[in-house]
Amino acid sequence: MAYEQPVVDVPALTALLDGRYAEVRALVRTNLVRHAGILEEAERLDRDDYRDRVRDLVIEMAATGQTGMGFPTEYGGGGDIGASVAAFETLAFGDLSVLVKVGVQFGLFGGAILQLGTRRHHEAHLEDLVTGRLMGCFAMTESGHGSNVQALATVATYDAATEEFVIETPDDTARKDWIGNAARHAETAVVFAQLEVAGERHGVHAFVVPLRRDGAVVEGVRIEDCGQKMGLNGVDNGRIWFDRVRVPREALLNRFADVTMDGTYTSPIENQNRRFFTMLGTLVQGRVCVGGAGVNAAKVALTIATRYADRRRQFEATSEGREELLLDYGMHQRRLLPLIARTYALHFAQEVVAGRLHEVFSGLAEDERARRALESEAAGLKALATWHASGAIQECREACGGAGYRSENRFDALKADTDVFTTFEGDNHVLLQLVAKGLLTDYSSEFEEMDQFGLVRFVAGLAVETVVERTSAHKLLERLKDALPGGDEWDQEAGLLDPDYHLTMLRFREEHMLAGAARRLKRGVDQGMDLGEVFSRVQDHVIGAARAHVERLVLEAFVEKLAGLDDGDLKVALGLLSDLYALSTIEADRGWFMEHGRLSSARSKAISREVSDLCRKIRPLAVDLVDAFGVPEEMLRAPELLTWGD
Repeated sequence: MAYEQPVVDVPALTALLDGRYAEVRALVRTNLVRHAGILEEAERLDRDDYRDRVRDLVIEMAATGQTGMGFPTEYGGGGDIGASVAAFETLAFGDLSVLVKVGVQFGLFGGAILQLGTRRHHEAHLEDLVTGRLMGCFAMTESGHGSNVQALATVATYDAATEEFVIETPDDTARKDWIGNAARHAETAVVFAQLEVAGERHGVHAFVVPLRRDGAVVEGVRIEDCGQKMGLNGVDNGRIWFDRVRVPREALLNRFADVTMDGTYTSPIENQNRRFFTMLGTLVQGRVCVGGAGVNAAKVALTIATRYADRRRQFEATSEGREELLLDYGMHQRRLLPLIARTYALHFAQEVVAGRLHEVFSGLAEDERARRALESEAAGLKALATWHASGAIQECREACGGAGYRSENRFDALKADTDVFTTFEGDNHVLLQLVAKGLLTDYSSEFEEMDQFGLVRFVAGLAVETVVERTSAHKLLERLKDALPGGDEWDQEAGLLDPDYHLTMLRFREEHMLAGAARRLKRGVDQGMDLGEVFSRVQDHVIGAARAHVERLVLEAFVEKLAGLDDGDLKVALGLLSDLYALSTIEADRGWFMEHGRLSSARSKAISREVSDLCRKIRPLAVDLVDAFGVPEEMLRAPELLTWGD
């Protein structure tokens, strides 16, 4: 059958991408356009004025209801977790200092009080917090302890005589560092510290601690500005020290633990490790939001670069007297179009994870296993989405040549402001270790209680086949072998554009890498190696398995989204993107597939030809596909790039 080029209905595709929260996203786009001047102000204002302008803009946006959608309605919020994620993601089309300021104020500071506190904290703080009358910060990270939150060194000691907690920074490694909002605007902090009662440590807990009164730093608190950064200079990051700062007993955010007036520690969760991970698990929304923001920042860059490539001409390639459009060159297609496909894939995966977040935190899904799986998926998707943002923005900048280097064309801010996304809300490699731990332990009850040594011991006690059987690949492989005439040669017989082939290849890779990691961990223990040395030697393999797992989840989300669409041009266009995402992912890791007997050299070459063919088919749709992202024109700026040839 001859190929028929589909036509993209841009408004219909935008509506599909916006999903159930289209009205929320429309509100955010309206506010972005209203305040579009911040993109220019970021370049001409000095640092302090820029920070103050960002704060003022955040408060103005709060008045529209945009930033408080995840808070209970009784405190002025919208009562919809999913809406709050959609609003935050969409805000990433604009100035990213505004995005991060919103994330710190309403996601981290507000989210900690909402999720870790009880009614007394909600009544005392939430209404003022939602309106922006109370500005706060989230004081977790320390100079000596970033990802290892359990080892934080700040101490909160209970004084039963005065019914107060005494917050203290024992040394400079325990200073709170890189705390957004701290240097200039925060009046209150949620401080994470080791709780000590009657000489006994109970692990990390969170406390509401005043930082400023009437603009002046309170006694016992010292704050320093972190200074100029690579990006996000509209956010006032600071360092905080506490010198025996006293707060009332009620300052403990006591959803999961409390201290009575006489100094008795109580908690509904007896195990300290489980209590800690339960507490951190309530803050997973931040990772979901950062992943979505990374995807949307990539959409801005891809919109600019694709439109430019559809206007800018270079060299007489096909006819004399008329130069060729950049986007008509096969290499340029290869540079941009797989990135567009991956962006769509990540968007649909983000939609799935955000939906699960809404279900879990709205009480629609009470299963503890579902909560742990959500934490793992959020961690993995955040890693892949933010790495994608960094890579896509860089490629788009290069694809625009020297013109992409001008600040006016947005790439410098996009690059600088998203660079930290790969390390805040969790370093991406550490997050993938979390994913792997869930896979290797099957989210068992032991999951929360394990450090990396515990993980090694746990896996060493399993039959490796147990790990293999936990994955979904094994049965699908058998089905495909039975269905195809090639038997064990299923991967050579399946059609290159068959979604089952794509899924099976990614599932095979995930299964094989996971089983291989388990075998290596087990072998190291059996040989009597030090547990830390075992984990260190296998760490790259463990992280690789986690990444393979997340890439498979992303493809599954795309395939499932396609399956739910009515037949027509829109489904055909998205099918091309799904095929391109899958095959370009296999192509990028062709060495692994060939090493493990799943890809012949002939098949590998055929995949490369198919990727190039898909790029040629998608090329006429490219501008419509990026326009469907719905980035407001005022957010694109880039006049030199987007009006070329007009």
